[in-house]
Amino acid sequence: MQNHTMQALSPKELNYIADSITNEELLIKQCAATASITHNPQIQQALNHYVRSHEQHLNTLVNALQQHQSLAPTQAQ
Repeated sequence: MQNHTMQALSPKELNYIADSITNEELLIKQCAATASITHNPQIQQALNHYVRSHEQHLNTLVNALQQHQSLAPTQAQ
């Protein structure tokens, strides 16, 4: 039997996820921009593959952040 109780992530861990989301967005933009200007079909195909791969990573990270954000302890500043 699986345990479905999620353990809250720390604010620092949530920040790591948020940073990773930013990095994935940047990689998507860079791969798409380079794919749009290259004339080599094989490189273009590889870059488009990387775009899809980074989009999947982005979706996974966004889902993880959304699931854990409500569980995270609030940080007094």
